[in-house]
Amino acid sequence: MKNLLVTGGAGFIGSAFVRHMVSAYPQYRIVVFDKLTYAGNMDNLLPIKEADNYVFVQGDIASRDDVRGALQAYDIDTIINFAAESHVDRSILDPDAFMRTNSHGVFVLLDEGRQHGIGRFLQVSTDEVYGDVEEGFSKEDDRFLPNSPYSASKAGGELMVRAFHITHGMDTVITRGSNTFGPYQYPEKLLPFFTTEAMDDRPLPVYGDGMQVRDWLYVDDHAKAVDFVLHHGQSGEAYNVGGENLLHNIDITRRILALLGKPETLIKHVPDREGHDRRYAMDCSKLKALGWKRKWEFEQALAHTVQWYKKNDWWWRKIKTGEYLEYYKRQYAARLAAAD
Repeated sequence: MKNLLVTGGAGFIGSAFVRHMVSAYPQYRIVVFDKLTYAGNMDNLLPIKEADNYVFVQGDIASRDDVRGALQAYDIDTIINFAAESHVDRSILDPDAFMRTNSHGVFVLLDEGRQHGIGRFLQVSTDEVYGDVEEGFSKEDDRFLPNSPYSASKAGGELMVRAFHITHGMDTVITRGSNTFGPYQYPEKLLPFFTTEAMDDRPLPVYGDGMQVRDWLYVDDHAKAVDFVLHHGQSGEAYNVGGENLLHNIDITRRILALLGKPETLIKHVPDREGHDRRYAMDCSKLKALGWKRKWEFEQALAHTVQWYKKNDWWWRKIKTGEYLEYYKRQYAARLAAAD
């Protein structure tokens, strides 16, 4: 590997991966390729903007011209695909964008990458492809049972990766990450959303009874797991990447409020979203057997994250305007009016 194309590298997990790779591998040229949708943010890359081995290219993974141009201009030999529409709520409101990026965009990357002669292709996916896991833990060979347009579109992208591995012999690997949190996360997701809302003493709209279970993974551990699979994963294989911290959404909410010194009266139980999966849980023994280990303990990571949002309101306050407020009203206004 010499020239790595990191698609979606200005997003939350992608930028954490880029910041890590630029520092850890000065011998690599890291080319960030991002469409800069609402969730792409050049501020996420400020810590490495002066690095000699970092380049930014604005482009759309669903555009053959954009992808081909970047592959040729920088002689790309490796693709790591973080680019995705990623918020389940938005996928219910606007599924077209999710299919275009998460399924068709993956196909374009694979096909252009194949024609260009790249080496390894790494697809960053999600535990949500497994669907609702009532009990036990999902393993990599379990069948897909996606329940939202988001998870269905991600499953479609994964199946295309498999098809290119089998049909064309491409060197591909897949990671399936659990609920990831940390600094620089767009404040539509639960943890930064509730943290920033609580800081301003605004109500926290908890879906239903809040007893949905998620596995929480700190973003730096997720980024380093992708690095690990990139270098050590077996071609054609998928690897679960989990934090192994199974917690109810309501408990996460209460922890955030406690760290901020805010009252639990801010919690407002609102009508649940459509098709809301009750529980996600993954078996991560395959990746751990390969040699990967997490660094961060959950409570430490949570406290660090909440503190980061307290100290960096310059980053999120300018986001929570315009388009963000329109989405907020569309998603939560009626629900909050009907809150318990």
